[in-house]
Formats: sequence, structure tokens, C-alpha cells
Amino acid sequence: MTTLSAAVSTSRLLVVEDDDSIRETVGEALRAEGFEVHTCADGASALNLITADSSDPLDLIVLDLMLPGLGGLDLCRELRRINNTTPILVISARDSETDRVLGLEVGADDYLVKPFGLRELVARCRALLRRSRQTETSSSEPKSLSHANLCLFPSECRVTRDGTDLTLSPKEYKILELFIQNPKRVWSRDQLLEKIWGVDFIGDTKTVDVHIRWLREKVEQEPSSPQLIRTVRGFGYRFG
Repeated sequence: MTTLSAAVSTSRLLVVEDDDSIRETVGEALRAEGFEVHTCADGASALNLITADSSDPLDLIVLDLMLPGLGGLDLCRELRRINNTTPILVISARDSETDRVLGLEVGADDYLVKPFGLRELVARCRALLRRSRQTETSSSEPKSLSHANLCLFPSECRVTRDGTDLTLSPKEYKILELFIQNPKRVWSRDQLLEKIWGVDFIGDTKTVDVHIRWLREKVEQEPSSPQLIRTVRGFGYRFG
């Protein structure tokens, strides 16, 4: 029988880092865990590699933000713009809350501050791969979900409002999907953090509040007076 650990260890990873020493160290550490690892030193090369062959996609991208030319944030935005859903783990020396939130907002799935331990890096990679596989093997989805003037198309990861496509980050999409699937249900911030980011995510509930604010700006007619995503004071949020 193939164990989950063995299945994850066959995954294809891309490490995008301009510092030769860090790139080589991270690559060697991941290869030692059984991963197939590719490396790039800049964003443009990484984008070319990622988009060159869709028949053999990557399973995870480890991405530095401070890259020459096409920076890490711009690369992340571009990948999500072209509907590439490969999990992205950002590694960066930028350690402020604003930087971490920005990384998550543009489409990263996790954020690890430098300097970091290689064991933690490997653990976070495995956690992202587990969540990705759980999503892929989930039960078949309906063709569309709707609520009020919103329509969500799970197979396309697409959302419309009054027939017009909305541009949502992966996390915003997952939150809205959860809300539409569970109208009127009250969710605590901790519940949302576990459902959307997973039990392995290292962060606090402010991340949830930031994503809710951004989502309201896209789906509400009047974001300052939300009618769809309502705040349940002292607890969390309710949809509808």
C-alpha cells in the first residue's frame, strides 16, 4: 500500500530564489526528502518553466519575493491571473504583518520568514501538498452555485456578479464558496482559518479579517454596509 508520505515525496517542486546559497541549500534539503526539485534564479525563467509544459505540471512552488526583473509578488499575481492554481509557499526576509498579508492576498498559500529551519520548510511543503491533494480528490462539484446576484462556477474557479466576472484571489474564492455552500451559518474566525488555510497554517485571525474586507469590496454593492457577508459581533461572520 502506498502511504500518503510516499505519495507526497514524488511531487515536483520548483524553488525560485536568486541567492545561490539559499537556492542550493533548499533544493538539496527537499531532494533529500524525496522530492523532484527544479530551480530558477529569477521570476522570468520561473514563469517560462511553469507555463512551458502543462502536461507535466508542478505540485508546489517555493518562491522568494526579492527576485531580479520579474519580482515574486508579480510572478504570483501573473500565475493566478492565468488561472494557475499550483500551491505557492513564499519565503522572504520581509517579516512585517503587512508583507505577509500582501503575499497571501496576491495568491500565495503560505508565507515563511527568513531565516527559517529546513525542517519547518519541509513540513510546510508537505502540509500544502496534503491540502492540495485533498482538494483534488474531493467529491464532484455542482456546475454552479448561486446566491442573490452572485454565481460561482466550481469547475472553473470563477465567480460572477450580475453576470460580470469578478477577479478573486484563491483564498477569497474559497471563502466565498464556503459561504455560498452554507448560507446563514455563523463561522468563527478560528473556524474559517482552519477551513480555508488548514490546521497547519501558522498565523492569526487577522488574516481572516483582511480577506473578508477584500472580498466585501468585490461582492458587496456597498462594502461599508455589507448585506451579504455580515459581521457577528464578538464571534465571526455570517453569509446571507
